[in-house]
Amino acid sequence: MTTKSSDGNIHEKISSTAWKTLAILSLIATMVMYAETMLVPAIPDLIKDFHISYGMSSWILTTYLITGAIMTPITGRLSDIYGQKKMLLIIMCIYAVGVSIGGFVTDFYQMIGVRVIQGIGMSMFPIAFGLIREQFPRSKLAIGQGIISSMFATGAVIGLVAGGHLIQNFGWQATFFSIIPIVIALIVIIWRFIHFGEPHPQWKDETAIDGHNVGKNKIDVQGAITLAVSVTSFLMALTMVENGDDSNPLAMSGLVAIGVGSLLLFAIIEKRSSSPLVNFKVLAHRAILPSNIMIMIVGLSMFMVFQTIPVLVRSPLPLGFGENPTMTSNVQLPFALVLLIFGPTSGFIISKLGSIKPIIAGSVISTIGFASLFVYHSTELMVSLNLAILSTGLSLTNVGAMNVIMLTTPKRNVGVSLGMSTLIRIIGASIGPAMAGMYMQTHKTSIPGIVGTFPTPDSYNLIFITATLISIVSIGLALVLRRQIPKIQMHHS
Repeated sequence: MTTKSSDGNIHEKISSTAWKTLAILSLIATMVMYAETMLVPAIPDLIKDFHISYGMSSWILTTYLITGAIMTPITGRLSDIYGQKKMLLIIMCIYAVGVSIGGFVTDFYQMIGVRVIQGIGMSMFPIAFGLIREQFPRSKLAIGQGIISSMFATGAVIGLVAGGHLIQNFGWQATFFSIIPIVIALIVIIWRFIHFGEPHPQWKDETAIDGHNVGKNKIDVQGAITLAVSVTSFLMALTMVENGDDSNPLAMSGLVAIGVGSLLLFAIIEKRSSSPLVNFKVLAHRAILPSNIMIMIVGLSMFMVFQTIPVLVRSPLPLGFGENPTMTSNVQLPFALVLLIFGPTSGFIISKLGSIKPIIAGSVISTIGFASLFVYHSTELMVSLNLAILSTGLSLTNVGAMNVIMLTTPKRNVGVSLGMSTLIRIIGASIGPAMAGMYMQTHKTSIPGIVGTFPTPDSYNLIFITATLISIVSIGLALVLRRQIPKIQMHHS
């Protein structure tokens, strides 16, 4: 809806339907992030209960993320074919099954299986952003996306606070049980109150008449399988490094070879596919490619923090802070609270200033946050303050980069493009815990009188300096984006 002011400028208004849709999607984002972060304070407990290494523990996050990465573009394509509302309901039902059985697992491999089911729920986000793009005026997209991003932070705040208390008082199993009524309520709300998101017209009868369109509504299963094999092979090889398993270099070399071969095969399949998971023509756009790489770095940074900080806080003195799950939540709380504040704020900033300046500022701030964590992480207070700085930068970078992608992607490619962006972010997020786990597993020691081994200070230094260097890459990409599109003002285009 548009109106013209007295000065002749056209102002687009956000409809009540758009606000209602945004509210529902925000609740979904809150729930999923709650479900993810509630388990974060329990990572040390899961290591102990399942008798696994720090390296293996990274798979509790990584399995969830790899599944989400593979299913996200598939779901984006299915939502184009069958409708966004239908696919959203199906995914929510699968997610409900995953969280319902999560509290009953008794070993590491059962947990991995449950995390695979839950990971399918990650693929609902390109659908959510697609619905926002359909309902919000072009000039207001950053506001809608910023609010959803803030709801991720809201879920993180609730997850960290509630998760810490539930774990300390009732055990980590209670965190799963707490989600069941929420996900059931959201399924009912979506079914009753979202009345759009039908299949795109070009997909409905495309196989009936136009021979050139035949097969476009097929799902790229071969691409999904080869991508899954490639990512999993690389991360399994990294896990062997984490565990110090250098006694079988042939197995490690084999995993790397499988990863490289699968990645090359994936590229060949995608170029030949009529409905690829990754559309290289869209991905290679001079604005979309650097934006997607920055989004990958954001995902890597966030989940590196989620894997590292609980171990640092709960490891016994002098290697850690010797705290309980509740304090673990409190230390990470500023990270989530600042995301909560800057989520919608970033959206409004970008809607006024465009995307480029906030992206550059966000990349610089993120780098400062990780560099400060590298230098100052000897007390809970310093860790919390540095996490607050880091989350400010990540929020600005993420919202700005997503805004560039949403506004530069042709409308007919929105589902696939958003699926690609979410896939890339999740792949980055799956690498983050694995990198942190590698450093913690390869640099550990024991404490007299305490059973077990724990990461040394060197491990945390390596994690934070690595993240700092990766964040510097994000600054370079932001500057490249500014040079390539010097006049970009996405909110006006």
